[in-house]
Amino acid sequence: MFRPCIDLHEGRVKQIVGSTLSDEAGGLRTNFVSERPAAWYAELYRRDGLRGGHVIMLGTGNEDSARAALAAYPGGLQIGGGINADNASAWLEAGASHVIVTSWVFREGQVDWARLKQLVATVGKERLVLDLSCRRRGDIYLVVTDRWQNFTALEISAETLQSLSGYCAEFLIHAVDVEGLCRGIDRELVEKLGRWSPIPMTYAGGANSLTDLEEVTRAGQGKVDLTIGSALDIFGGRGIRYADAVAFNRQWTGVRQP
Repeated sequence: MFRPCIDLHEGRVKQIVGSTLSDEAGGLRTNFVSERPAAWYAELYRRDGLRGGHVIMLGTGNEDSARAALAAYPGGLQIGGGINADNASAWLEAGASHVIVTSWVFREGQVDWARLKQLVATVGKERLVLDLSCRRRGDIYLVVTDRWQNFTALEISAETLQSLSGYCAEFLIHAVDVEGLCRGIDRELVEKLGRWSPIPMTYAGGANSLTDLEEVTRAGQGKVDLTIGSALDIFGGRGIRYADAVAFNRQWTGVRQP
């Protein structure tokens, strides 16, 4: 299934090559900068009945745009980027269906279980999504934090997903090495996620055709959805028409109905 996204950088909707996010000046590669506000995309997703999409705030200066998007589609979008136990409830009150958290629950490369439990106590596991976006190192995938700049020691594995599933409703996993490149999904990672994850998750990274959407839906065994960014025509892409992704969801939902 297709899940939509709204990536915000400096208050504007953008599509960025994920591996170039850094604190160093001049290193950022941007595929697309929209002339439309975040709320326009949220209204589009609401019109087409797309739920479970995410708004990601990449750095500071995105709060107003994020709130406008949530107000345009109350209960239809998740919110991530700088979320912690102190502000999570406020974002839910602003209209987010779930909060997405990654960096705040890690400390010195390890899961901070006290912080994770604090977050669950604050918002409830049913409204929490854990972002386990990762990069490949050798034969394994390691979670990366702080705008995907820093490797942690946490490996994406069946054991990791099983242990963390008790603290959240879903996972969000960007394959950072292929994010924004439109060269195809990381098939090996998708297949592993489909085998390993005990709860629903969204995969993002590299999608460039409807074939990728079909493959993720199949390989994910009904548990892994796909976010499409830079390849989508509403983000300046040429690989996938937004209307076709919406039609895929409607067809797939019809197939699954008894």
